[in-house]
Amino acid sequence: MWQVRGRLLEPSLVIGIVNVTPDSFSDGGRFFDTAGAVAHGRRLLDEGAALLDVGGESTRPGADPVDAEDEMKRVLPVIEAFANDGAIVSVDTSKPSVAMAAIEAGAAIINDVTALADPEMAHVAVSTGAGVILMHMQGTPRTMQRNPSYGDVVREVREYLVARSDFAQSVGIEREAIAIDPGMGFGKTVDQNLALLGNVQTLVATGYPVVVGTSRKAFLGTVSGRAVTERDVATAATVALSVAAGVFAVRVHNVAAAQDARRIAEAIVNA
Repeated sequence: MWQVRGRLLEPSLVIGIVNVTPDSFSDGGRFFDTAGAVAHGRRLLDEGAALLDVGGESTRPGADPVDAEDEMKRVLPVIEAFANDGAIVSVDTSKPSVAMAAIEAGAAIINDVTALADPEMAHVAVSTGAGVILMHMQGTPRTMQRNPSYGDVVREVREYLVARSDFAQSVGIEREAIAIDPGMGFGKTVDQNLALLGNVQTLVATGYPVVVGTSRKAFLGTVSGRAVTERDVATAATVALSVAAGVFAVRVHNVAAAQDARRIAEAIVNA
């Protein structure tokens, strides 16, 4: 179970991505206006998304930062619309002020790619009862793909996420509110991403809900030879393998394809 602002979520979830940005790697600019973003999110809900992850700042490799005021202008009206629909919403941000405003607008989860690097973010989670997704990233979005290096990527990512989860609990975040994310593509080579996916059960074994976000990532393009808009089949393969390994949630652009992959994987595992 995953507890987020009084709601209990159960596996296995498909999280729909709503990028309210001009420069995200897959769909930047397509849903940059509020009306387009809201319509897109509602389509994802119709396709079976259990929750929507709304972001107003691209975290693609080399992305430039966005100030908090601009980020809030992008995401708050979208979050409010989804919350008014009764949808569960997470906000993809590393800024405490944006997270607080998003929760006040109706978000229930903070998806922080820096895993509470700003201690104030933990206080936001504690004071609001929001769920958190703690992600692993080596470096920053601007630097993370320059030369990612690990001795043992699976062990190091696991140890980092357990340590950040321990920190979260030490400042008052309930264990049941914490989910972890290995950060596919965030400071990892192709081989390192594949190693993490192939050993994702080691993260599942921590007992925390595991969120995996492989959707249309560059490493899938390297392996498949497909352009970014042609990677949904490759993404679906990773969804099926992740679900079979016991992950709690997958975060995707194409919810319908991910739902098919999830259902087939679960049917095979349960047979």
